[in-house]
Amino acid sequence: MKIECVKEKLAKALMKAEKMTSKQSTLPVLSCVLLKASNGVLSISSTNLDLGLELSLPVKVLEEGAVAVPGSILSSFIGSIFNDKNVVLETEGTTLKVSTEHTKTFIKTLPMEDFPNIPKLTDSVSFTLPIQDFVKGLKSVSYASSQSTIKPTLASVYIYPDEDFIVFVATDSFRLAEKKIKVKKHKDFSSILLPFKNIPEIIKTFEDISDEVTISFNQNQISFEYEGIYLVSRVIDGSFPDYKNIIPKETKTEVVILKQDMVNSLKISNIFTDKFSQVYVNASQKDKLFEVKTKNLDIGENTNTLDAVVRGDDITMSFNHKYINDCFQSIESDSLTLSFVDQTKPMVIKGSSDSSYLYLVMPMNK
Repeated sequence: MKIECVKEKLAKALMKAEKMTSKQSTLPVLSCVLLKASNGVLSISSTNLDLGLELSLPVKVLEEGAVAVPGSILSSFIGSIFNDKNVVLETEGTTLKVSTEHTKTFIKTLPMEDFPNIPKLTDSVSFTLPIQDFVKGLKSVSYASSQSTIKPTLASVYIYPDEDFIVFVATDSFRLAEKKIKVKKHKDFSSILLPFKNIPEIIKTFEDISDEVTISFNQNQISFEYEGIYLVSRVIDGSFPDYKNIIPKETKTEVVILKQDMVNSLKISNIFTDKFSQVYVNASQKDKLFEVKTKNLDIGENTNTLDAVVRGDDITMSFNHKYINDCFQSIESDSLTLSFVDQTKPMVIKGSSDSSYLYLVMPMNK
């Protein structure tokens, strides 16, 4: 194999591909990117067996061929080249020769025969969707997924269609986030469980693209395809909890406050939280106040009184303040609506002017 290409384009592609390689594997070839050159195109493939990525670049192909080379080494080196616009990649025996006008480097390769195929989906359902809508849905809820893989269905984002919306949901059983993204068109599909650990790389791969992407999926995998980018991820086989049953059907206390006031209050409260990260909230319609309290026997205590509109019964509850903090990144409204039923039911947080996002936090046991 021998090719010549623009260094900046190659560096950008390798940076994306290298992130999909496996750093700790009994298969050394999974730490590699597979380079294939033919018909004026360089294909760059990488996989960790959960995710697979294939990128295509137009290059000058001087000799067709393929080679597997350690992804982190090649990406770091190409990204470090300066004062050279073009780079030549050429295989020589069991090494890859990388040369520019000012540098020449040899990198040891691995047998490419061991590199797994990047699967292409068959018997799949496909539709196009602005990828930023899909990315926004993932970003809005993925932090609420379980970090543990003991229950794979909780270590995932649940995605399903609902009339003119695609709904994204995640929960770790202590809190739950739901985001509805309105779309012009989509094909009906049952549901998808996308593994949480794959989501950051999906977001990074497509976060700088604003066009529509073709999304395809079957029972085992989901793929995203756009102008020289093909990414495929496994999906989880299982049933997501019937989460709608835990969303309170009634509200006995409602508090409307400014989002930034709540953010600032929790930032101060964090200084005085105990080892359980416990924060108390107190709503009083009679006194027309909403308080956020924290107490640490070794440090001290703090009470913040916020300007708020309180409707309904007085209530005092405690929560893990970290769980509350996480949701603010997903709320675009300037004000929040906090809804309560009683001390055994979750607090529901919404943007006051945004019905597309809903967040539940379970109370802590005192």
